Amino acid sequence: MSEFDEYIVHGEPGQREKADAWQTAIGLQDVDGLKVSDYLLDTARQHIEGDITIDDVQQRIKVYYETKSGHDEIDEEGDKASANIVKIINEPSFAFSLIGLTSIHRRVFEGVFKFAGQIRDVELSKKEWVLGGEASVSYQPAVDLRMAIEHDLTKEKEYDYSNKPMTEVIRHLARFIADLWQIHPFREGNTRTTAVFLIKYLRSMGIPASNDMFKQHSWYFRNALVRASYKALNVSPTTEFVELFLRNVILGETNELRNRSMLVIPGATPAQRAITDTPKGKFCTLNCTLEETIVLRCIKDNPKATQKELASMIGKSERTVKSITSSLVEKGILIRRNGRRNGWWEISTQE
Repeated sequence: MSEFDEYIVHGEPGQREKADAWQTAIGLQDVDGLKVSDYLLDTARQHIEGDITIDDVQQRIKVYYETKSGHDEIDEEGDKASANIVKIINEPSFAFSLIGLTSIHRRVFEGVFKFAGQIRDVELSKKEWVLGGEASVSYQPAVDLRMAIEHDLTKEKEYDYSNKPMTEVIRHLARFIADLWQIHPFREGNTRTTAVFLIKYLRSMGIPASNDMFKQHSWYFRNALVRASYKALNVSPTTEFVELFLRNVILGETNELRNRSMLVIPGATPAQRAITDTPKGKFCTLNCTLEETIVLRCIKDNPKATQKELASMIGKSERTVKSITSSLVEKGILIRRNGRRNGWWEISTQE
């Protein structure tokens, strides 16, 4: 999406944050092939510029579709869901629970689906493009949905992210989010709900994440979740494509995300892997811990930050930050230039 790039590049901080949320929300509609109306785009600009609140946006969209005759139902779903997602993304609160997950679905699709926020009581089967348009992922049976969600969330709460290299963190996150998606607890809107839940979860943990991938590659995100969940005679589930997406999101890498590299024709022999393990980012943090990665992202944004300032940014003690920066220096990833008092940090680039 490029409708609001002007605000992201030249706007004030508040405008950039709103524009980013709008691009993410609109981009996520692509997982179901939905578009938004020109009216939504015009109203979103007014919100970004501070003329109206997000509540005003939601009310205007609601009235617009109540009074407009002959409107396209596809536009209505995309418009309402986009506005609802923007409001959720910009809120600091987040509940990592079954109630939190169902609340996101209810709020995203309020005024769109009659079953918004309701766990499905029917079985699902959806033919997927990435599976040649012939096969579906096996979703969790309706009778077990609540138990399955609570099981996955409990396991995730017990996982200790500290002192884990980012390779393991990303692999674990990819498996967790793919398993949660495969449960498919709702009749519609599961991928958009999963994406919003993931964005909020990453932020709640302080994981540095870019929403750019959700703006531009939400269709890839869905297909990657399908590949992580689909199993057949000659096809094994793999999280490699979700991991590639998350490496771009969390590490700021620029790995190419191609939907055709994931395409599977059921019954055919497995295709040769289309990706490599070589990161294309400016620096490789795959062997860093989560805390080290967070510090690096802070330094990338503010190379002159002191250890005291870094400690405040990540919510840790100065002693912890000193230990983290020392480790990064030892790994050859971080360099201190011009001494302690008037110096700055430099992140080593790969050749």
